[in-house]
Amino acid sequence: MAQSKTLSRKKGAAGLTTHVLDTAKGVPAAGVKIALYALDGERRLIASSATNEDGRVDGPLLQGESFKAGRYELVFHAGDYFAEQGLVLPEPKFVDEVVIRFGIADEQAHYHVPLLVSPYAYSTYRGS
Repeated sequence: MAQSKTLSRKKGAAGLTTHVLDTAKGVPAAGVKIALYALDGERRLIASSATNEDGRVDGPLLQGESFKAGRYELVFHAGDYFAEQGLVLPEPKFVDEVVIRFGIADEQAHYHVPLLVSPYAYSTYRGS
């Protein structure tokens, strides 16, 4: 009989972090506006930030008492970022606001949700 295994990522302090990489240029994406929503019956804005020169937010988006199990949504304003880089893109933009919905199950774990983005594609994964 196979045993079920729970994927655990308890490295570092519990909380939620992110970073953004501009895969078209191969560099961190500085200045990307990010909004975090809780999806607990209604969509509720709980944090907002922008990426620094390293493509990261300066601190966790959630940690401590605010880091709770549940469903969340990150909105990355990638279209605005590319416009600020001087790219001329068709309207409507193919990639504009990138919405990533995810769940937090373990309040003792670190969740890292990176975004790799270009004007025509994006991807994410659960990082460490």
